[in-house]
Amino acid sequence: MAEERRQQKEQKADALGIIRMAGRDIKGSYNIVGALMQIKGIGYNMAHALALTAERQHGITANTKIGTLNEEQMAKIELLMKDPLKAGVPEYMLNRRKDVDTGITTHFVGTDLIVSVKQDIDRDIRSQSWRGLRHMYGQKARGQRTRSTGRTGATVGVTKAKVEAAAKPAPGGKPGAPGAVPAAAAPGASAPAGATPAAAKPAEKPAAKPAAK
Repeated sequence: MAEERRQQKEQKADALGIIRMAGRDIKGSYNIVGALMQIKGIGYNMAHALALTAERQHGITANTKIGTLNEEQMAKIELLMKDPLKAGVPEYMLNRRKDVDTGITTHFVGTDLIVSVKQDIDRDIRSQSWRGLRHMYGQKARGQRTRSTGRTGATVGVTKAKVEAAAKPAPGGKPGAPGAVPAAAAPGASAPAGATPAAAKPAEKPAAKPAAK
């Protein structure tokens, strides 16, 4: 029974087909909010705001499947996406407020958003600002910590196994080899000719015991 329901659901979704919106292929089984959230530049809040505007102005409810809309209704929704401010969406929800070049407040989606972000990064790099330099060297640009994350270059440091291997004495230790015992310090080795023997260190006296009362 459950398998039949699943197959029927898949058949209905396939019947709705694929919708092309803002340069992206979207399944027709999505409702208005879910379909809008598939587009780059439209998040949860903006999708709900556009769906509410579409319901108030054009009578398209938010639960409507995007695959059931005709071309005229799709054109109306795309028009809302291109100019949300004109449709009544608050200005603080837009992603391009007071553009640096034009001073106009607008909202970019899809490839337009990608191109605008790339142009902003290039402008920062050309101006040699701190943020531009961080972008140029591939480092974090928003004040994050970089002690343990964001390492983009070669690995720094050595492994524990290499440190332990370097500290161990070499077999049949040669003079000068790491861990080798010096010849003068070896037991039974004679001092070189002409060398004065080092003064023997006097043995330390044991501490006196306190007198019994």
